[in-house]
Amino acid sequence: MMNQNPYKDKTPLEVRKLIREGKITGQTSGMCSGFAQANLCILPKKYAYDFLLFCQRNPQSCPLLEVSDEGSRFLRTSALDCDISKDVPKYRIWENGSLKGEYTDVSDFWRDDLVTFVIGCSFSFEAPLMQAGIDVRNISENHNVPMYLTNIDTKPAGIFSGKMVVSMRPVPHNQIVKAVTVTAKVPKVHGAPIHIGSPEVIGIKDISRPDFGEPSTIREGEVPVFWACGVTPQSVVMSSKPDFCITHAPGHMLITDIKEVDLQN
Repeated sequence: MMNQNPYKDKTPLEVRKLIREGKITGQTSGMCSGFAQANLCILPKKYAYDFLLFCQRNPQSCPLLEVSDEGSRFLRTSALDCDISKDVPKYRIWENGSLKGEYTDVSDFWRDDLVTFVIGCSFSFEAPLMQAGIDVRNISENHNVPMYLTNIDTKPAGIFSGKMVVSMRPVPHNQIVKAVTVTAKVPKVHGAPIHIGSPEVIGIKDISRPDFGEPSTIREGEVPVFWACGVTPQSVVMSSKPDFCITHAPGHMLITDIKEVDLQN
């Protein structure tokens, strides 16, 4: 159950610098223990109000940590000295709902009308789960968390609508209540699970084949537990088709300066 990530004791600023220099390009689960990680959705200003409203109506999927000034590549509160176009290990560029490519630097795509939405990430409740004695399988197996597109509708706002994405962590029967209690304390990073057990009920046909990330081993006596996921905006972008959008690649998060304890109720 130990976090063996070589960057677990680094500061967010140190890791962001390594990412900017191209020395870290992989998924970020387990890095900078004690600090919150975040999803990104970067949109032209003409869509910003609709997306802000979408986040407000879907706080479990899209718990907002910060919204940037128009055109600014720098954040004011969640991560200082952070160039949002360079300090995430991998980005995705979307045009009219289609994925156009993945990049480790999107500064060449930057525009003066872009607004950055920083959205809480479930990686931020993994340390509290481990402290409670729950094995976080994607960390102990050293891979990206499995994420699935579901049949759960989000609440539409303006142009934005679509299906919820969830992340999954297997939990032993006798630790499910503890896992729910621990994560319910951090609603700003998705909070309590939205579904427990029976993947098919929420539209997941094959749990061994996640839509994003990598599969986790589910052992005898364990139950799949599903949390709302900040990759939901990417599902919504695919269905709503804004003409331009930048997101993080699933699992390749912005590591913020926000301490996880400061997100607890």
